[in-house]
Amino acid sequence: MTPAIFGISGLELTADERAFFKDADPAGYILFGRNCDSKDQLRKLTDDLREIHGRERLIVSIDQEGGRVARMKPPVWQRYPAGEAFAALWNVAPASAIEAARANAEAMGRELAEMGISVDYHAPFDVRRPETDDVIGDRALGTEPIQVAALGRAVLDGLGRAGIVGCLKHMPGHGRATSDSHKELPRVDASDEELEVDIEPFRTLSSHPLGMSAHMVFEAWDADHPATLSANVIREIIRGRIGFDGLLLTDDIDMQALDGTIVERSIRALDAGCDIVLNCWAKMDDQVAIAESGKAMGQKTIERLDRVLVAMHEPDDGPETAELLAKRDALLAIAQEQPA
Repeated sequence: MTPAIFGISGLELTADERAFFKDADPAGYILFGRNCDSKDQLRKLTDDLREIHGRERLIVSIDQEGGRVARMKPPVWQRYPAGEAFAALWNVAPASAIEAARANAEAMGRELAEMGISVDYHAPFDVRRPETDDVIGDRALGTEPIQVAALGRAVLDGLGRAGIVGCLKHMPGHGRATSDSHKELPRVDASDEELEVDIEPFRTLSSHPLGMSAHMVFEAWDADHPATLSANVIREIIRGRIGFDGLLLTDDIDMQALDGTIVERSIRALDAGCDIVLNCWAKMDDQVAIAESGKAMGQKTIERLDRVLVAMHEPDDGPETAELLAKRDALLAIAQEQPA
């Protein structure tokens, strides 16, 4: 099995993709807006991916957070608010914010499950700060570690009720980034002591089976390498101080924060201790190069992947999506009712 998650070029598999995916046997797939047109089309695409491998439990993943990070869009699918809405409600009524975040995530998860999607790269556990770049911005669930952890746990719980595996991202924390890692490499000069704030939400949920790294340099831990490519950050901080022993994915290996060719980045990330390379752009040459790089999936990664697959299941019995959304909206309205 290739230790990579690959993108797909369009609304259906090409003959070349079908043949390559069967041969390379990647750990899974990631979907984008280019892959999501209608319910029938998207369900056929995910069914086709499972047919290639002959197994029902497969990482078929997506970035569906709500707000501006939504690959499945209205009018075909529901619109969901960004994390900032739940953070605002927390400031008024924390328990209501937790319930709203859980209901919202369960409704979202039920839509994903209907489409044959099994993993959502949600929620961001990044602690928002005044200087946080807009690449995180309103996606964040709060400005305090306890707030982010509580709302993030509610998101993971809601997705889990729908049978969807959520994700801890972006370890060890993206909140101090003052630039967009899609475009350049952020550097953080905060001290080791100051960075305790950033890792605390991840440490609270460290038993979750799936996480994602950050393409950021933390000078206190490794001034020469971004976390994704840093053996020290992965070993000492993510695996050590955070205590995360789940499946660690890279953030999108194509992002401009990293240098070198795609296959060079991939090899460096795996050598540093990431389990799986996330390769999103669906460029066949890059995918082939990753598959032919000679990097095999180690036994520890296989065990971590198995824990992710075990966490996938049919949605629990519970409220219909419309009922969950009505509950969410009623709770979010509490924040709007407060005097300015």
